[in-house]
Amino acid sequence: MKRRELLRTAAGASAAAGAATATAGTAAAQSEMADFGSHLQGVDGGTEDLRGQSEVTVQVGASGNGGNLAFAPAGIWVDPGTTVIWEWTGEGGDHNVESVDGPASFQSETVGESGFTFEHTFGEDETGITNYQCSPHASLGMLGAVAVGGGVPTIEVGGGAGAWPGSLEDFAHDVGVPIQKHYVGIASFLGIAVSLVFTFYVLKYGESPNTGRGGV
Repeated sequence: MKRRELLRTAAGASAAAGAATATAGTAAAQSEMADFGSHLQGVDGGTEDLRGQSEVTVQVGASGNGGNLAFAPAGIWVDPGTTVIWEWTGEGGDHNVESVDGPASFQSETVGESGFTFEHTFGEDETGITNYQCSPHASLGMLGAVAVGGGVPTIEVGGGAGAWPGSLEDFAHDVGVPIQKHYVGIASFLGIAVSLVFTFYVLKYGESPNTGRGGV
């Protein structure tokens, strides 16, 4: 009797874990990202929702399909008052950061030194989307964008093909904020663990010719 109850409990827990995984996956699939439009179409580096942070960092000269000619993340979504720090990797030659359109205006030096940084704090009067580029490599797709505030246009991301190309980590950011991604991972792990325990008990203590005797 106890073995049967254990099997039923394990099966129920496995189903619950699977349901939790599906629910978390649906929540992630319904996540939103700022709509950067055609400026970042086909650009390496991915996008990331970094709202809630007072200071964020973007790599300059990150790896991509075209070599070390990318910003990472290429598109970021931040709150007003956030300071964005662009940090040079030292790869891909000399780079700069220069706004091309949008509410904010900024321009850095053109350097190739690793560890060089340039920063800009996006104020309340700079809400919206500001597109920028590395002027020496703009024609090669080294482009970026900063979305500021909650009033920017958005798109739903996840649930299939990624909206923006990049690494697996970039795609993970695209399909939901980190806490949602963690929920999906934890639920999936629990589902697998419970399924393995269930299988173990079935194999070791499964039905036998004597099972059910004794009035059970």
